Amino acid sequence: MSIFEVKDDLYKICLVGDGGVGKTAIVERFLGKGFASTYNLTIGTNICTHTVDVDGTKVKFQIWDLAGQQRFEFVRSMFYRGSHAIVMVFDVTNPNSLSNLHEWKNEILQNLDHRHHAIPIVLLGNKSDLQQKLLIDQDAISNFKDELQMEFHADSTAFMYTSARSGMNIEESFEVLGLLLLKKKNPQSYIDKTSGKFKIPTNLHSIGPSNA
Repeated sequence: MSIFEVKDDLYKICLVGDGGVGKTAIVERFLGKGFASTYNLTIGTNICTHTVDVDGTKVKFQIWDLAGQQRFEFVRSMFYRGSHAIVMVFDVTNPNSLSNLHEWKNEILQNLDHRHHAIPIVLLGNKSDLQQKLLIDQDAISNFKDELQMEFHADSTAFMYTSARSGMNIEESFEVLGLLLLKKKNPQSYIDKTSGKFKIPTNLHSIGPSNA
């Protein structure tokens, strides 16, 4: 059975990355709850569902916002089971949050069986509204994107800059994720549906930070 034979078109998505990169803020913004200056520490995982319209197709996400602190690593392994896609988040003002995604990548690969190694992966560079504090070298981002392409297949990966504070590219990033899921489920249908509004190239899809 294909991992993309989903029940009721419900796709399980794991949101991963270090604590403090804005994972919960991204989810809250995606759910339409706005932005708060502080968020409670995620313990284990928070789970929510949300449906988006992807070019006429309803895509329902079940989002597992995984705790980023190292002390929760021992409980995270069980949460990856049955995932259809992964969203990896780093903070563009914190270089360590990007370098630590190498460990997150290894954790993902260790906890997903080999059938899942071609599942969609969306990489988000969050807090892109903080233009004056951008610290991450673009080569480092590019190199990590290349790693993801090799591990999870080039046509299954995407990259976008986001801002949970301003809402920049939050909806768009989940729409792109939905397109990648639809492509995996039915490649021919994906081609037909995305010939107009959305075009996801075989390389990583990158949208730079705004000037806002």
